[in-house]
Amino acid sequence: MYHYPLFADCTCSYEDAKFVLFGVPFDATSCFRSGSRDAPAALRAASYNFETYHPELDIDLSEVLMCDIGDMEVPGNVEDVLSLVYTELRYHMENGKVPIMMGGEHSLTIGCIRAACELYEDLGMVVLDAHLDLRQEYGGSEYSHACTSYQCLKFLSPERYACIGVRSGSREEFEFAKRMGLTCVPAQRVRDEGMRRVLEDVLDELECAQVYVSLDADVVDPAYAPAVGTPEPFGLTPEDVRHVIRTLAPMAVGMDVVEITPHYDGGQTALLFSRLIREFIAAKARCIGISGTM
Repeated sequence: MYHYPLFADCTCSYEDAKFVLFGVPFDATSCFRSGSRDAPAALRAASYNFETYHPELDIDLSEVLMCDIGDMEVPGNVEDVLSLVYTELRYHMENGKVPIMMGGEHSLTIGCIRAACELYEDLGMVVLDAHLDLRQEYGGSEYSHACTSYQCLKFLSPERYACIGVRSGSREEFEFAKRMGLTCVPAQRVRDEGMRRVLEDVLDELECAQVYVSLDADVVDPAYAPAVGTPEPFGLTPEDVRHVIRTLAPMAVGMDVVEITPHYDGGQTALLFSRLIREFIAAKARCIGISGTM
């Protein structure tokens, strides 16, 4: 791992940190736009744009115990990368940390949820994604980024999984989701009913004490976040996603941000998701209080 540049305000040691950030610069199965391997560096650079103080949550991130341990050195084989990500997440969770993974492509989440499910009994998963990602195989790999949710369901029971913001997938994927009874909320429903009501319904259905949050950048409408691997119009607003992050952070055991391809815009997508990472940390720190701050 390398240690420069670090995500802004990550100033404490690993031993003292409550939040641990790290990057996984891997995008070997990307099928439309590649480049998410460059997202960890872009997120770190963007993080220096923001003030440390969060007035709405009354949290100063300069006082929060967090560290950035750099990027993993990743091989070219997706199965090997997922094994490394699994080991990394499990290590941090076993040490009482809240890990935040900066991808990279969405397949990386498979290793994360495997580790989380082994360590937390009453765990649900909330995915924010434009795509169902329920293919059994894509591009010759069962671990393609298009197969992420299908693979995650090997570790989760269907009633403990929810995806919000969906607006794309094959006929077979939608039929599979219906057959399995999966909670897959279309972006249109969020616009019709509002995110507050939608999220209340999702949490009622999950009935879990803790969640793992996976944030695929393409869940946001490309008008706000154009630099993503597979952009899909008619998506969520940044405020929709912020509400989910703030609501779920207190019960979250970890989070990932994936599928940003920073070279496809002038930096606004990295800025948005860097801020959403900071929203997550501030909301979680507010919940855990003195144990998460200096």
